Amino acid sequence: MKSNRDSYWMKIALKYAYYAEENGEVPIGAILVFQEKIIGTGWNSVISQNDSTAHAEIIALREAGRNIKNYRLVNTTLYVTLQPCMMCCGAIINSRIKRLVFGASYKDLKKNPFLKKIFINLEKNKLKIKKHIMRNECAKILSNFFKNKRF
Repeated sequence: MKSNRDSYWMKIALKYAYYAEENGEVPIGAILVFQEKIIGTGWNSVISQNDSTAHAEIIALREAGRNIKNYRLVNTTLYVTLQPCMMCCGAIINSRIKRLVFGASYKDLKKNPFLKKIFINLEKNKLKIKKHIMRNECAKILSNFFKNKRF
């Protein structure tokens, strides 16, 4: 049952990834859900905002914090179309998110011991992680984006 809900929410995160792509950004989308309601949304906006921290996850966390007037985002689930980077992992820990669900993952996770250690640290912080929800759809938008940029 939870897997169906995860797919439902991931489809919404994918809509934000498509929005990012339409605006010339790397197509990554994120939403933060609390009690079956979206409290934060985000899409990559690094280029348009001239801000290297304007990742989809960070934008969704900032919006959620403003909406609930608290940086502690306890009992929430973050849905993101790509496995979070190191910076976003730090923000996830500091925000006290309960659950992380992501679609596509970095191909070289096994070759990147530092990133692997970060994900082990996330789990030590009692963050529940669900990987590869709608993995193919999430990976496809990214691979198509970069394929089109190279040719």
